[in-house]
Amino acid sequence: MPGPLHGVLVADFSRILAGPYATMLLADLGADVVKVESPHGDDTRNWRPPVRDEVSTYYLAVNRNKRSLVLDLADPADLVLAHRLADRADVLVQNFRPGALRRFGLDHDTVTARNARLVYASISGFGAADGADLPGYDLLVQAAAGLMSLTGAADGPPVKAGVAVFDVIAGLHAAVGILAALRHREATGRGQHVTVDLLSSALSGLVNHASAHVAGGVVPHRTGNAHPSIVPYEPLPTADGELVVIAANDGQFRTLCRVLGVPELAADPRFRANADRTAHRGALRPLLVAALSRRGSAEWSAALRAAGVPCGPINSVAEGVALADRLGLDPVVTVGGVPGIRHPVGLSDTPPRYDLPPPGLDAHGAELRAWLSGG
Repeated sequence: MPGPLHGVLVADFSRILAGPYATMLLADLGADVVKVESPHGDDTRNWRPPVRDEVSTYYLAVNRNKRSLVLDLADPADLVLAHRLADRADVLVQNFRPGALRRFGLDHDTVTARNARLVYASISGFGAADGADLPGYDLLVQAAAGLMSLTGAADGPPVKAGVAVFDVIAGLHAAVGILAALRHREATGRGQHVTVDLLSSALSGLVNHASAHVAGGVVPHRTGNAHPSIVPYEPLPTADGELVVIAANDGQFRTLCRVLGVPELAADPRFRANADRTAHRGALRPLLVAALSRRGSAEWSAALRAAGVPCGPINSVAEGVALADRLGLDPVVTVGGVPGIRHPVGLSDTPPRYDLPPPGLDAHGAELRAWLSGG
C-alpha cells in the first residue's frame, strides 16, 4: 500500500540537518519530496570523512526517498521553476536565515498569497524576531540553551552532546507541526505557517532540567553521568568495566542491594527512600562500587537483570546497531545499495517505504524541469 502521506508534495528548500531530517521522515511515510539544491549542493555533501563510495555519510543519513533538483535562485529561469514548485506543493520547508527568501518571492506571505493551501514550514536557529541574525548551528544552541552547562564531569569543563541533538529535535518538531497543519487543512482547506526554532526546541528538549528552573527556581548543574533526581542512575565500575545501574524506585533499590549482597544498605536511613539517596549520594556511591568490584560486568548484568534491576553495558555505535538487530528491530535498511537506519515509527497498515537512495546532485533535474515547465 502507498504510505499515509502518499499524494503530499513537499518542496524541500532546506539543507544540512534539521530540515532534511524532517523531510526524510515525511518521505519515508510516502510524501513526494523534491530536494531543491543550489548548484553547489547541500553543505553536508562535503562534510567528510566518513564516506561511502565517495559520498558523505552525513548527507546519506537524512536524504533518503527524495528527488534532487538544482535551482539557482539568482537565475530568472530557475526562479520561475522554483515559484511553480511552490505553487504546486502541499508543503514547503525552508531553513534560510529569516527574511532571506523575501527577495526571491519565496517567503511565506508571497507564496501563500498564490497557494493558500500550502503548509509553509520555517526552521531557524533563534526565531525570526531579535534572534533572526544569529547563526543557527547546533553547537551554538547547545551552548546558548544550557545543555553544555549540564554535560560533563561536575568538576570539568562544559561538554557538547555527541550528536547535533537539537537539530534532530527541531526536525522532529517540524515534522509534527507539518502533520498537524495538514490535518487542519483537511478541515479548513487552508494551510498555515509552521515555525520552529532550535532554541525553543532545545528548551523543550531539556525537559526536567528546564522545569527545575522555571517551576522550581533551581539552576541545574553538571553531575557527570549521575542523575539529579534518581540515585543510583549512572555507570558504576565493576571488576572489569563500567555497568549502567538504575534503581528508579525504592523497590528496585532494595532488590539491587539484595543481589549485591549488601541488604543493610536498603535499611540504612540515609538510603531508604530515593530522596534520602539523592541527598546522600556521596556516601552511597562508594559502597555500591565496593560491592560491584567483586564480579565482572557480564556476571552482574545477568544477575541483576534476572532480578528485575535495570542495567546494561556502555556500547559503541556498532554494538548499539548490533543489539537492535539481535532484538529483532531490523535497524538497517538498504536502498539502492545504500544502507541507512530504519524509520523509527512503525505503522501496521501503511508502514514506512524505502524506494529511493539519497540522490546525487540534480539526479532528477531533467524530469522535474520538464514537469515544472509543462504548465
